[in-house]
Amino acid sequence: MRPACFFDRDGVIIEEADYIHDPSLVKLCPFAADAIRAMHDAGRLVVIVSNQSGIARGYFTVDDLHKVDARMKELLANEGASVDGAYYCLHHKKGVVPEYTCDCDCRKPKPGLFLQAAKELGIDLAESFMIGDKESDLEAGINAGCRGVALVRTGHGVHQNIEAIPQAVDVHDVLSAAKELLARYPYPGK
Repeated sequence: MRPACFFDRDGVIIEEADYIHDPSLVKLCPFAADAIRAMHDAGRLVVIVSNQSGIARGYFTVDDLHKVDARMKELLANEGASVDGAYYCLHHKKGVVPEYTCDCDCRKPKPGLFLQAAKELGIDLAESFMIGDKESDLEAGINAGCRGVALVRTGHGVHQNIEAIPQAVDVHDVLSAAKELLARYPYPGK
């Protein structure tokens, strides 16, 4: 079992663009590759966990999601960074695509994506982190049993109020979040 750092995708790793479906629009957030490398250097797996209800809503397809994901990974690789896994919730209870219209257990703040990743990748959730730009990201990390959570003030983070999550690290960017979590919660196995 290894610890991981879970990252939300839109607004944290790639710049927020509502329901992004065109790979040509994918741009990395400042310091995203640096934060990912810092987590790998600390012996942590890096896993993307993201709600992508645009599929259930009919805004884009699973194929579009895969193309955006591939472009994100290409841009990260160009900066010497990589992810160990990417898990997406495609559902929404008010969707229009029947196969994805449901109240699932993987839509954050529920922990389903984390639990699936932990099972498939051998992740120690009790030593893991979550970095996101929404309160629901942090709640999902807490619900999954993650040790530390951080809100970045990029993407939707600009407008989030996380007073109800006093243990959260609250910083401007993803690299600052990574550094603060690593300093605050050192992993005994590293």
